[in-house]
Amino acid sequence: MKITIERGALLKSLNHVQSVVERRNTIPILSNVLIRADQGQLSFTATDLDIEVVEAVDADVAQPGGTTAPAHTLYDIVRKLPDGAQVELTYGADEGRLTLQAGRSRFALQCLPQEDFPAMSAGELPHRFDLPGDALARLLDKTRFAISTEETRYYLNGIYLHTVEEGAPMLRAVATDGHRLAQADYPLPDGAAGMPGIIVPRKTVQELQKLAEGHDGLIHVSVSDTKIRFEFNGIVLTSKLIDGTFPDYERVIPKDNDKLLEVEGKRFAQAVDRVSTISTEKSRAVKMQLEEGRLTLSVNNPDSGSAVEELAVSYAADPIEIGFNARYLLDIAAQLDGDQAIFAMADSGSPTLIRDGDDKSAIYVLMPMRV
Repeated sequence: MKITIERGALLKSLNHVQSVVERRNTIPILSNVLIRADQGQLSFTATDLDIEVVEAVDADVAQPGGTTAPAHTLYDIVRKLPDGAQVELTYGADEGRLTLQAGRSRFALQCLPQEDFPAMSAGELPHRFDLPGDALARLLDKTRFAISTEETRYYLNGIYLHTVEEGAPMLRAVATDGHRLAQADYPLPDGAAGMPGIIVPRKTVQELQKLAEGHDGLIHVSVSDTKIRFEFNGIVLTSKLIDGTFPDYERVIPKDNDKLLEVEGKRFAQAVDRVSTISTEKSRAVKMQLEEGRLTLSVNNPDSGSAVEELAVSYAADPIEIGFNARYLLDIAAQLDGDQAIFAMADSGSPTLIRDGDDKSAIYVLMPMRV
C-alpha cells in the first residue's frame, strides 16, 4: 500500500474514528484502526465490538492495499505534524510496518494483520428513513443529559427512540435516570412508521454527536431490532442497541398539575446557579418558595451558610414550597431556548413538569427533593 494525503483531511478522519477506540484493551487488535486504500479513497475503520465507525476520504492512491495500525498513536503523530503537510503512508507486508513520512519526519509503526480485524456484520436493517442533521442533533441534545449512568439499570443507559401518535405521528426520543426525564418529538419521517422501539446506548449518542456536529444535510438512518446505522458525509456509524425493555415512562409524566409558574429562563438559571454555590456537593438542594408574583430561591448549608434570592414571576396559584437538585434544574434550564420557562406543579412531593414557553415539542419532568 502506498498513498499520499493532505494532513488536515487525514487528521479529521482519524479524529472521527479513533474516539471509538478504548484506551485500555485486552484484545490488541481493538487498539488498532483498519486502513484500506483503493480507487482514490482511503478508508478507516475502528470498533469496540459494540460500535463501528467507517470513514472514507479522498487520497492519491499509488498502490492499493490495507493493514491495521495503533489508532491513538497514529492520530497523535498526525496531530503534531505541521499544517498543510503532505503525508505519505506506505505499508509492505514483508516488513509488517506502516511507514508515515511528512517532510523530514519519518515514523514506522508496528502493524497487526488486517485479516484479524473484527468485522461487525449489521445483518438486515429493514427500517430506513432520512432525518435532517439538525433535527437528529436536537433530539439527542434535548434528552441526552437525562441518560442514567447507573450500570445496574442498563436499560436506562441510553435514549429510547420510538414512534408515537400525538395528534400526528411523531418520532420521539426519551431519556430518564429515575430522578428526571427528558422527552423530545419530531414529525415522523417517511419510512420510519412501524420501526421497533429501540434504546440507543450512551456511547453511541456521544460519538454520533461528535461526528454529526455542524452537519445540516440529511442523515440516512437504518434500524433493526438489534442494530442501528447512521450514514452521512462519507461516514458510516453502526451500533448495537441495548437489549432491554424501556419502562412505561408516560406513567410518570404528570397530566393534571395546576400550579403554573412562568419565569424568564435565563434569569432563573443564573439565580439558581448563584444560590447553589453554597449548597453541599452531595445534596445540592435548592428550595423554591412560591407566592403570588414572587419566587424565593434559598439554600441552607449548616457548614457554609445560607443564600436567598428573589425573582418577580408570573404565579397566581396557592403558595407552595418545593425543593430540587440544583444541578438537575440547571441541566434542564440549559435546554430551554425560549425566553420563558413554564413549571407545572401539583404539590411538594409530586413530579414537576417543565417546558419551554416557545417550544411545545419537548418536555421535562423533575422529581422534587425534601429540603
